[in-house]
Amino acid sequence: MRMRKKKNLDTRLAACAAVMVDDPAAQRGQWRALFGNQNPIHLEIGCGKGRFILEMAKRHLDVNFVAIEREEGALIMATERAMHENLPNLRFLSFDAAALGEIFDAGEVSRIYLNFSDPWPPNRQRRRRLTHADYLDVYNQILEQTGDICFKTDNQRLFEWSISSICEYGWLVQNISLDLHHSDLAAENIMTEYEEKFSQQGYRIYRLEARRRLPQFMDRRRPAHRP
Repeated sequence: MRMRKKKNLDTRLAACAAVMVDDPAAQRGQWRALFGNQNPIHLEIGCGKGRFILEMAKRHLDVNFVAIEREEGALIMATERAMHENLPNLRFLSFDAAALGEIFDAGEVSRIYLNFSDPWPPNRQRRRRLTHADYLDVYNQILEQTGDICFKTDNQRLFEWSISSICEYGWLVQNISLDLHHSDLAAENIMTEYEEKFSQQGYRIYRLEARRRLPQFMDRRRPAHRP
């Protein structure tokens, strides 16, 4: 379901300029200079209303966080919250995740968070899934050698499909949880708005981390037989 268009959206976004990046392509290779330090960069793709990324930025002041959200209604809510928090290690932008190579240099990102991404029907729109090989190509380009992906979802079918997709790509899937909120990882978990809603409805939350397996996979591209 799409959000209703927020009133005075342009004016409200302009008021949040301090936490927004209007020309992200100009920051390619210069993100640490933007933050004024050499701390690692963590990226959340699809930050929604910002609950997760705001809490992460507050807990980890030694990390620079970049949050991407294309839905302007959600983006304005996240940025307005960030303005009240006054976090120097957090910036927001609206951008297409498929083109992240245009705004991040090779190896510039240390971790990518994919929280409750759209599952997209597998038989018709699977290439739009953020764990499809097309997107893994992009992550492979911008992640540092020891960088990783952290993926959470309530959708079991998407989770199983994502494990297969990531393994076929040649990356190692690790720290798998089939019921995050009843696992050893629960204490350190930060919930998103969707996560809280789904878990209250009785849905399990699935989580994994993924990283390159061996050096020979560093420049691997999607297998030719994949759709």
